[in-house]
Amino acid sequence: MARDTLPAGFVAGRPVDSRSGDSLDVVDPWDGTTVATVGVAGAGEVDDAVAAATAAFPAWAATPPAERGAALLALAERVGQRAAEYAEAESRQTGKTLRLATEFDVPGSIDNAVFFAGAARMLEGLASGEYDATHTSLIRREPVGVVGSIAPWNYPLQMAMWKVLPAVAAGNTIVLKPAEITPLTTLMLAEDARAAGFPDGVINVVVGRGPVAGEALIGHPGVGMVSFTGSTPVGRRVMEIAAGRAARVHLELGGKAPFLVYDDADLEAVVHGAVAGALINTGQDCTAATRVYVQGDLYGPVVQGIADLLSTIRMGDPRDPDTDLGPLVTTAQRDRVAAFVDRARGAGARIVAGGEIPGGDLAKGAFYAPTLVTGAGQDSEIVQEEVFGPVLTVLPFSSDAEGVALANDTRYGLAASVWTRDVFRAMAAQREIRSGCVWVNDHIPIVSEMPHGGMKQSGFGKDMSRYSLEEYTVAKHVSWDITGEPRKAWHRTIFADRG
Repeated sequence: MARDTLPAGFVAGRPVDSRSGDSLDVVDPWDGTTVATVGVAGAGEVDDAVAAATAAFPAWAATPPAERGAALLALAERVGQRAAEYAEAESRQTGKTLRLATEFDVPGSIDNAVFFAGAARMLEGLASGEYDATHTSLIRREPVGVVGSIAPWNYPLQMAMWKVLPAVAAGNTIVLKPAEITPLTTLMLAEDARAAGFPDGVINVVVGRGPVAGEALIGHPGVGMVSFTGSTPVGRRVMEIAAGRAARVHLELGGKAPFLVYDDADLEAVVHGAVAGALINTGQDCTAATRVYVQGDLYGPVVQGIADLLSTIRMGDPRDPDTDLGPLVTTAQRDRVAAFVDRARGAGARIVAGGEIPGGDLAKGAFYAPTLVTGAGQDSEIVQEEVFGPVLTVLPFSSDAEGVALANDTRYGLAASVWTRDVFRAMAAQREIRSGCVWVNDHIPIVSEMPHGGMKQSGFGKDMSRYSLEEYTVAKHVSWDITGEPRKAWHRTIFADRG
């Protein structure tokens, strides 16, 4: 392997090379240049990582919560010291704007680490007590063991943090596989975890392809829990493999977020919210606004307002502070998005704005113009399927009940938003919409203290917040005899009445 090739992972606190000598290039989607070359791990490296995590688990699980929290605080400090470096690497490997990486990805990840440093000391359970006359019951919250996690390419640093932080805060050890096309910040995180004082083997990283390293990790008999973030079809494959050994599974899958606009909503807020919610991370966000439903006479002004605002969006170099929209993560992803729009156009939908791969200087990158689609049917592909790009569809509705029904009319249930000045309408909609998160008069904001996760085919389990700690722990009931009697009353069910 070439000397300048980055490692294929970090195992037991040390960088590891690819046994096969295989490597891949990390490509900047802005201009197609190679950012770095990384080694590629296979099943053998996964075995080593799981072995290291298994060896480290007993001592880490027994580490007092305050010490685990201190390591997490030290990690937050390390990432903060390298914040500019993290943001630059994140932008180069994904194509997201440096502004987004600097103002959202990196500070959000640091805040997550600080939150879980405190949450590690706040594991809660049912109060101990006597629930019958002869025993005291205790509840222990214990870690699951070795966690095998797979993170996606759209938010590599944040998703790595969402996997690692609650797992290790609760006393688990972890083997994390980042998406092979965006591994750079995850490798940096592994370096910083060791520097922050995490014992060797607590946090391990393997960089490998999904069908090889990913499936080896999911199916490994030493992994007690699998956590995956990605598409719903791949999530079903994860469940299938994990079911073969009855492993615990945590899934955050696709989304098709509705953006429900009632006829009393603030037009300016709706237009800006829809465009921002649709274009964040170039639309490569499972909670991005994708289906705008507008009631009554407000439909025309909303469509026009969105089209006008989209025309002002500046595409370009993600490192340029004036750039609003960077490229998609790969040209393959760009072509996938373009194909969705082309099929919608062919089926009779109207492309109000965008709908094309830009030329000129942008042709060298994986760009797709921000796109507005109208006239698509509720059952059409572009309304029902996750496009994962800068594409927004707008559809009309009449009654409040119809709007909620349309919002729920998809297999996904990750996020949604409701736009109205009427508190009673908002309360009814947030109660009736089937999704893991409902925003009112906003779309996208998240905080470390609140859970993130879906329902229906958007998966199950929570990231962030104290609720995620429950995902990575097992409740153990301890029943303690308080009578001291050698013969218990219930023994009569076995021995009859023998005195």
